[in-house]
Amino acid sequence: MPSKLKEPGRPAPSGPPRPCDVLILGSGLAGTVSAAILARQGAEVVLVDAAQHPRFAIGESMTPQLVEWLHILKSRFDVPEIGHLLDTRAVHRNLGPRHGRKQSFGFIRHEPGAEPDPEEATMFVIPRILTQASHLYRQDTDQHFFNIAARYGCVTRQNWRARDLDFDADGVTVTGQNGEVFRARYLIDASGFRSPLAEKFGLREDPCRFKHHSRSLFTHYVGVKPFDEVSHHPRSLRPPASWHAGTLHHMIERGWFWIIPFDNVKGSTNPLCSVGLTIDPRRYPKPRDLTPEEEFDSFLERYPAVRRQFAGARRVREWVSTERLQYSSKRSIGHRWCLMSHAAGFIDPLFSRGLSNTFEVVYSLCTRIVAALRDDDWSEERFGYVEELERGLLRRNDELVNSSFIAFEHFRLWNAVFRVWAGWLTPGAMRLYDARARYEADGDERHLTRLETVDHPGLWWPEPEFKNVLELTAEVCEKYESGTMTGDEAADAVFAALDGSESLNPVFGFKDDESTRFVYPSTATVARFVHWAARTCTDTELRDVSRSLAAGAARSLLKGRKPL
Repeated sequence: MPSKLKEPGRPAPSGPPRPCDVLILGSGLAGTVSAAILARQGAEVVLVDAAQHPRFAIGESMTPQLVEWLHILKSRFDVPEIGHLLDTRAVHRNLGPRHGRKQSFGFIRHEPGAEPDPEEATMFVIPRILTQASHLYRQDTDQHFFNIAARYGCVTRQNWRARDLDFDADGVTVTGQNGEVFRARYLIDASGFRSPLAEKFGLREDPCRFKHHSRSLFTHYVGVKPFDEVSHHPRSLRPPASWHAGTLHHMIERGWFWIIPFDNVKGSTNPLCSVGLTIDPRRYPKPRDLTPEEEFDSFLERYPAVRRQFAGARRVREWVSTERLQYSSKRSIGHRWCLMSHAAGFIDPLFSRGLSNTFEVVYSLCTRIVAALRDDDWSEERFGYVEELERGLLRRNDELVNSSFIAFEHFRLWNAVFRVWAGWLTPGAMRLYDARARYEADGDERHLTRLETVDHPGLWWPEPEFKNVLELTAEVCEKYESGTMTGDEAADAVFAALDGSESLNPVFGFKDDESTRFVYPSTATVARFVHWAARTCTDTELRDVSRSLAAGAARSLLKGRKPL
């Protein structure tokens, strides 16, 4: 079929196409890490981007699942540099002291013109035994991994825009606007929303299939005050950990502000703070008579506690103001191509799932490309799981985020949704850790393959009970939104499902007692949870993972090593 990317009057290709195994469009973290992995495995890789580094990017907040996927990629593909992101010390040592700390996810509910109620706040502190995650200053991380990909032998191009993608039975010919031509056996489009591949094949769904609606304004600021310093809450009602030590979410009706500091860890030299406002455009239509800064300031005026954080602060780069963030694709896998992660679709930055989802896809896709290179078998069928995974990740995130936006206006319902999200985070990270530890112990790839042998790809705990709880949550939140249930009735339904759950962790306080709003698991608390899961829990998957972790911890202690 003729390409929609061809433009008349451009230079004609000069010389024969340069051959390669894989060509990657987009040099963000998805593209650069994929390029480094594949080059390390012996593939000839070309990595191109229409812009250049360093550059502004969001997706700065890490999660325990993300860290474990990075561990898996580092071990499975023998790319030690991926370890540069595994904790705050590694980030500062290898990338420089310009990154922050992700100790926690904090949420505070606000109403216009009022001080926030200190009892309408929640926080989940990431167990330190799992990871010490970071706030990534993306212009540094992205350039760092672009350079690593080049060091592994990737051919790189910046300010290089694809003019034509021409697929045939054996691969794809990619022509740049400068006339340079590459011939690849496989194409990965990791470019994001403005995907050349999605444009060529008309892959975007219209309307988008997702229920959630949001748009966003974001930039970087200097001088944003820690919320701990400007809050009027009495100390007895504050969380046990600092708001400033993690990602702070100020919840408003059908929207939220994000505050992601880069100066909240000892030794950081970066005074900047990532700031954003994400709102439902059906509730807050985009104004045509205000600049993005004026619109943001108008929201600050409505919420006095948030406004105090920004007293004297100033932005250091231009605002980005989007239309609706959500987009979806009819397909993400085809003959000799993949729409990777954010090129396939996007939901919302709430809960910081973007990078975790991305690197789960990177693992599944790169595993299959390495096998295809070995077997010279590029059939679509062998990549089918990648499409199933991407659709699952987007669907489940849509259910969770849409439910959250609905619940922001009713704290009891939010408190229930918060537990649905947080309650299975630690088991999800433990599942990944266990598979990786087993693989590192004996080199048997079947331990990692089992991560994909699930009935519900896209769930961070891919078991039927969690699926049912999440789907129930989405259903009752939508009934509250439509007025067929009250907020308390919807909350009651979710709390009942949580209390009846066999796999939900009772040790952290997620069950039985709604008053537990701040979850701060110590190492001893995690140990009690693992003991409960190994001895009492009836969820066979969680019991098996916990028993394996307990046995591994015992072996590590006997050998004098720190477990986990």
